[in-house]
Amino acid sequence: MTVPRPEYPRPQLVRERWLNLNGRWGFEIDRGDSGLERGLLERELEREILVPFAPESTASGIGDVDYLHAVWYRRTVTIPADWAGSDVLLHLGAVDHDATVWANGVEVARHRGGFTPFTADLTGVVGPGEDVTIVVRARDEPRGPQARGKQSVAYANADCHYTRTTGIWQTVWLEPVPAERIERIRVTPRFVDGAFDVEATLRRRRDGLRLAVEVRDADGVVATAETSADDDMTPSVRLVLPADRRRAWSPADPHLYDLTVRLLDGDGEVDAVESYAGLRSVSVRGNQVLLNGERVFQRLVLDQGYWPDTLMTAPSDEALRADIELGIAAGFNGARLHQKVFEERYLYHADRLGYLVWGELADWGASVPGPVEDHQQPTTSFVTQWLEAVQRDVNHPALVGWCPLNETWQPITDRITQLDDVTHAMYLATKLADPTRPVLDASGYSHRVPGADVYDSHNYEQDPEKFAAAMSGLAAGDPYTNTHDDRVISIPYAGQPYFCSEYGGIWWNAAKADAAGNDRRESWGYGERVRDLEEWYARFAGLTDALLDDENMFGYCYTQLTDTFQEENGIYDFERRPKFDLERLRAIQTRTAAYERRTS
Repeated sequence: MTVPRPEYPRPQLVRERWLNLNGRWGFEIDRGDSGLERGLLERELEREILVPFAPESTASGIGDVDYLHAVWYRRTVTIPADWAGSDVLLHLGAVDHDATVWANGVEVARHRGGFTPFTADLTGVVGPGEDVTIVVRARDEPRGPQARGKQSVAYANADCHYTRTTGIWQTVWLEPVPAERIERIRVTPRFVDGAFDVEATLRRRRDGLRLAVEVRDADGVVATAETSADDDMTPSVRLVLPADRRRAWSPADPHLYDLTVRLLDGDGEVDAVESYAGLRSVSVRGNQVLLNGERVFQRLVLDQGYWPDTLMTAPSDEALRADIELGIAAGFNGARLHQKVFEERYLYHADRLGYLVWGELADWGASVPGPVEDHQQPTTSFVTQWLEAVQRDVNHPALVGWCPLNETWQPITDRITQLDDVTHAMYLATKLADPTRPVLDASGYSHRVPGADVYDSHNYEQDPEKFAAAMSGLAAGDPYTNTHDDRVISIPYAGQPYFCSEYGGIWWNAAKADAAGNDRRESWGYGERVRDLEEWYARFAGLTDALLDDENMFGYCYTQLTDTFQEENGIYDFERRPKFDLERLRAIQTRTAAYERRTS
């Protein structure tokens, strides 16, 4: 059969040799999480599943949407014999939520967090030319505090909560690597200097190694640099581009340079990886967010990254690129990647298409109904998983901001101290991990970090006049802020850049427009449903104009790109078919914003 998702899954650290393990695996649901005691590690499993699609999806061949407290996977493969002399790594792109991995009965990895990659080193367990039986157990507690994003904690979908994802949902693959190797690279563009700083994290056992980097464009080699790898744990070089070969990355011209990073010794090449980079800067000046020193109004759309048959896994690499093209066609120049750490291939396409994105952890999942003081709160695993996401994605030029948390609406009181601590930890850790991008401590509702780079609000008022009035206080330093049950739950605005990071969500389904007594279990959106298409266009224009006309607003994010299950407020339906006249939407959005006309 054709291997699903056959493309190389890690576009910024590419090696030539690898083996895709997507396809048919043995599979068994373990509803009592007793499989280890019942011998599932040793025996064949009862069913088959198509990896990398989650068992809740129809594409997996399972399609079980009940609670899956634990699931097991099993597959035997032969390590290619021509990998002799190499260590063998097993990579798992994402497994939701608590994963344990065995190879030939030996535990080789554990990982908590359903949205970030991890690796098992099979060296010493199995070698080239040998068979390896890989077993993966994934546990997924449906109601405990864990980062789950929009996955429903109730049995069924409701409102803006969707079908759960359990187990493997991104590519699984094997890779041969040298014992001394490049494990990660960090590429930092220095826009003003016309340079790239390239840092490599190495695994090494001896002295005398050197790090060498080459930057190329369509005309050939642009710059090279080399340094000793002996004295630093992460040796680095700076590559200054000649003035006549400098070309900025931007939405208007998403130019990328190719990079080759080599680890050398006296006899030649020890290891080499291919990558790429964009020369651009993101900076904050007063209440402005600047791209390459210029004001670029961020016309963002909320993208939740779900598909009907494959859930959080894109059905194909082409589908990832197509969603970006859908956003551009409607007049957006970027997206807020909402309540999900997207597959890295999405960012690869955003880099090439010039599509601005904000990265976000799928942090929803630390709140349960009841009194505020009884709410579950984020744990240290939220911080760990977020830093894994930042580490994975930090090199992508399309990524222009970080947002660790979303709508942590609990008020700031002495009863919510753990949430306070986690919010501060995630903000400070993000700034340390990546000082080159602005960080929003939490999108909407409870801002908890004084002096955070960016401030925002969510406003789903559907009356354009009322919306404009509510958003009109920014010039006076008194912008709209979110409250919950009439309680003030954020620290005060301090004059930093501000944007409305969720608005709109206009509820529209043409087939249900005339239905009486709209059943929100079948169709859900914000506020009152519009009566016809012309009312939809008028509302969209009125809400959007209020933000485009505010010279102190650096951007907005409209909810949302596509309908997602019962949430029917997308520009496109769940099958990616346009619901509106895209040229009309482009005309509304792409006029010059007041922010772009500012002179200071």
